[in-house]
Amino acid sequence: MNRYGRQVVTLGLLLALSLTSLSCAGEDQAPRLDGKRVVMVVGADGFRDEELEEPRSILESYGADVSVACSRPGPARGMLGGTAEPDLLLEDVDVEEFDALVFVGGAGAREYWDDPVAHALARKAIAGGKVVAAICLAPVTLARAGLLKGKRATVYPSERGRIEEAGARYVEAEVVVEGKVITASGPQAASAFGKAIAKALAEPQ
Repeated sequence: MNRYGRQVVTLGLLLALSLTSLSCAGEDQAPRLDGKRVVMVVGADGFRDEELEEPRSILESYGADVSVACSRPGPARGMLGGTAEPDLLLEDVDVEEFDALVFVGGAGAREYWDDPVAHALARKAIAGGKVVAAICLAPVTLARAGLLKGKRATVYPSERGRIEEAGARYVEAEVVVEGKVITASGPQAASAFGKAIAKALAEPQ
């Protein structure tokens, strides 16, 4: 091989090494959530399937341990025909054991809008520095628990008035992050919602 040929081969190897390095750097930027625990609260009848499954899949792919909580035992029913077997009852959730409390939306989320147990858990979680998140209809629960007063937040458009009545500053966006509080507008935002929760959990406490 002549000198020109050797230079081409050398440049090719250097380029390959550079691309490998960039690929590894990109992978390192993905949030690792090993040791983080998340509890996702679903309505017993009518949670929105993708608002549970997409964020859960994302969080678990980053290493988080995800549990499902519900108001009653037995499989919870999704609006699209899926089911979710609760790992624990809502009344048995100890937020001190978790790093994030997530309320899943769908028609079934209405059961927690005025639920004192759900409100108490949300307040205790935020007071303890945990991530608290809600999507679709579920931000109404956070609003009525007093967590959105004076804060930017989003919700399924039909419920804008309800969170504003509780003092929230409505923003027309898929996902809104206000400190440790994360809200999302609906099923189309499920993936972005999961990624926002992952990012918040990966930040130094």
